[in-house]
Amino acid sequence: MDGNTKNNEKIISHKYYRITLMVIFFCAVVLTYFLPQKSNTAKAERKFPVMGTFAHTVVYGSPELAAQAAAAIRDIFFKVEKTCNIFDPESELSRLNASASVKPFKCSPLLWSMFNSARRAYDTSGGAFDVSARPLMLLWGFYRKRGDTLPARAEIDKARTGVGLNKVIFDDKNRTVRFSQPGMSIDMGGIAKGAAVQLAAEKISSMGIRDGVIDLGGNMYCLGASPRSGKYYIIGVRDPLAHNRVCARLAMRDQAVATSGNYERYVSINGHHYTHIMNPETGMPVEDMLSVTVICGDAGKADFLSTSVFINGAAFAERICKTNPDTGIFIVRRNPDDRSRTETRKFGNLKILAEK
Repeated sequence: MDGNTKNNEKIISHKYYRITLMVIFFCAVVLTYFLPQKSNTAKAERKFPVMGTFAHTVVYGSPELAAQAAAAIRDIFFKVEKTCNIFDPESELSRLNASASVKPFKCSPLLWSMFNSARRAYDTSGGAFDVSARPLMLLWGFYRKRGDTLPARAEIDKARTGVGLNKVIFDDKNRTVRFSQPGMSIDMGGIAKGAAVQLAAEKISSMGIRDGVIDLGGNMYCLGASPRSGKYYIIGVRDPLAHNRVCARLAMRDQAVATSGNYERYVSINGHHYTHIMNPETGMPVEDMLSVTVICGDAGKADFLSTSVFINGAAFAERICKTNPDTGIFIVRRNPDDRSRTETRKFGNLKILAEK
């Protein structure tokens, strides 16, 4: 990697940092963060940058337990970052990308668990959620700006030959990964944050924490009940076309939530806005879908399902909710008959308190 590439990546990463700040504030705002704490507990609140975004955690318990739980969350987030950061050449995933086309790469238990989650997501989504889509992301300029020209169809088709988790060779006995052809590479960005939140929620639950909120760049888990009402946490879903307001308020308890939106990360080419969420089958960014919010009992699942529904659409969302009774999905998309208008679709187990 040359010096200019490193500088470009730093500039783009800094840009995403600023975008993420807006996403956290507007996309899924937990309205109970600043509620009064329970009289018999202490509140440990932490905010810190990690994984290219910001974490905001609030846990309730005895003073010692709450502090220990907050520290455990932080440790988990930084461990996942150290494992999966593709911008760090020394991370485990970067080392895998650099060598797996030559020989099998033996994964740590953490990275292997990420791959197992990614494999389930790939199968569940019918290949729409694919952590091997990184060659397409590189081509479209989501890591380094490509300029004001669209990729040619021949370029897209060439990049697609290196895409497909079914082309990755997994050895479950030895926990190794091997690429079946050169040019393949992995980006866990669509699943790592949700997985980290789920690991953190399970960890602090095992420590005895019953109430709190874990927020990693809009990927959240709400434990227990709202400290104020004793019932639900309330989140606001950001209006994808009006970033300073919400389009719905949803209630949740002992659940995770994740939102994928076309505003989160994008490139502009010839004045046109292209979302970073790619359809691996076409090699093109998804059009007309604006945001997908998923609520369910597992943060990792919510994370990959929000991307999968973004790509596969409303029919897939309906099918997922029928087979997963704990799941609710809220979609905002352009009206297919009039693209200047938007419409919402709602599926499954959603408790909607208000809608725009």
